[in-house]
Amino acid sequence: MPPTLLYALTMLAAGIGIPILAALNAALGARLGSPVAAAFLLFIVALAGTACVLLVSGPGALKGAAGAPKHLFLAGLLVAFYVLTITWVAPKFGVGNAVFFVLLGQLISAAAIDHFGLFGAQVSPLSLTRAGGIALMAAGVFVTQQV
Repeated sequence: MPPTLLYALTMLAAGIGIPILAALNAALGARLGSPVAAAFLLFIVALAGTACVLLVSGPGALKGAAGAPKHLFLAGLLVAFYVLTITWVAPKFGVGNAVFFVLLGQLISAAAIDHFGLFGAQVSPLSLTRAGGIALMAAGVFVTQQV
């Protein structure tokens, strides 16, 4: 399998998982009466799963963590923000509506990150064609949420 296809399928699977994560954790938050408790439990399970993968793949990779720039660890706060907000908002706003705005935000921030090469990303300028494609994707996501 070509690496590009493998990457695309892997990210497709991750994308499929995001609304499932949102729905499951929103339901758990509603059942517990606390979106924060549901998010906490999600992170406990995620930590255990990640620890298992790390043990299999080689825990030595953690050696460089102490020397990494501190701003790189903000990603953990961003994932916590995502999980807390999707768990709180989805039961009130709908999983589809919540994920629509998440996707819209992802399209906007991904275009900016690529255009400016932020955080060491490969530079991919925002051409008129690319902007049109992003707008078309956003419109398509919007259309799927109309009743």
